[in-house]
Amino acid sequence: MRVGRACVWNEDRSLLHSLNHKGNAVAPDTRPTGPLAGIRILDMTGVVLGPLATQILGDYGADVVKVESLDGDLMRANGAQKADGSTQGLSSIFLAINRNKRSLAIDLKSEQGGAAVRRLAQTADVFVHNMRVEAIERLGFGYEAVRKIKPDIVYCVATGFGQDGPDRARPAFDDVIQAGSGMVSISNVYAERPDYISSLIADKTTGLALVNAVLAALLHKARTGEGQYVETPMLETMTAFVLAEHMGGMTFEPREGDAGYARLLQGGRRPMATKDGWLALLPYTAEHWTAFFAEIGRLDLVEIATDRARRNTHVQELYAAMRDALAMRTTDEWFGTCQRLDIPATRLYALDDLPGHPHLAATGFFELHDHPAVGKVRMTRPPTRFSRTPAAILRHAPRLGEHSRALLAEAGLGEKEIAALVDCGIVKTL
Repeated sequence: MRVGRACVWNEDRSLLHSLNHKGNAVAPDTRPTGPLAGIRILDMTGVVLGPLATQILGDYGADVVKVESLDGDLMRANGAQKADGSTQGLSSIFLAINRNKRSLAIDLKSEQGGAAVRRLAQTADVFVHNMRVEAIERLGFGYEAVRKIKPDIVYCVATGFGQDGPDRARPAFDDVIQAGSGMVSISNVYAERPDYISSLIADKTTGLALVNAVLAALLHKARTGEGQYVETPMLETMTAFVLAEHMGGMTFEPREGDAGYARLLQGGRRPMATKDGWLALLPYTAEHWTAFFAEIGRLDLVEIATDRARRNTHVQELYAAMRDALAMRTTDEWFGTCQRLDIPATRLYALDDLPGHPHLAATGFFELHDHPAVGKVRMTRPPTRFSRTPAAILRHAPRLGEHSRALLAEAGLGEKEIAALVDCGIVKTL
């Protein structure tokens, strides 16, 4: 069994000790081991899209400097909180997407605050934000301004809409992008009215695309020494995501029918009721289909199932027969049958059930960490495995301004300069 790790930090941010998911002490890890160790990222993102992306980069070993306003990231207040009030500014969502970062709380609208962060930008390899372009330029941190400070900077921005289109200055949030990209229209095949997916899927998918963009630009920089401007727009990213399998007849000019992947939109693929619950199963190959119908004694459907063209033509009939059959046995009985026949299947898991998922539990996917302000917190470990440069959780999600003094000192400010910024309310620290 693989062992998940949880790391505990004291007030001066040195690593005290690590705990595996059974609570046993293991040898401490004091430095980043991931493939991005040595890369510094100046992170001006907020809410979900950008912070998820920069957390992944931090998991991969980058030194992520989270620059926040004096009020902090909006997500500090959104999500579950502890009843005793100890999590003020450290909500469940913030804790989930802001580990492996250091927090600098500073007033960027002030001349002194902007000057301090410009000095910090000189030490960065990557600059990331998800503000509207006009807003970041008003703060003095548009691409041209940052490039004058650091000519080889990799400057990555997640926008709502591509900046070469008429919607470039419009505000964009997950709901708007779900609706505008076609995601809502394909996700409600069996619903009576349009609705959103109950997940910030546009934010998170674009966040993953932003990670890819940063990595690709860093590779280019490693090969050539050149930085560059990189834009990852939400609408375009999500539209490409949706249409990967749903371009359909719209692929061709002139068109050859409607857009959409009929096997998903019309075929009946959805969780099915068993005698005592629900099961998700997907016979995919001809072998899967024929094995299933042989199992339930529907030899009349075996011949249809063996031929791909006939299977696609009669797919609704096949799914109807499957639904009827599943209702005759329990979930456990059908799950065992699917394992025996090698048909992909799973029980349905509610959110609260996931820590008990047998596979996730066996791989130590959920870890308990000691946070100095919150106490024990549960989080998911980095899912990607690197054999030579392992990703790791080395820092708790920071309290607002937790690292302000240390980061400004790293930017070259003296103790008196830092104290003056704190005293006049431009910088917040613990």
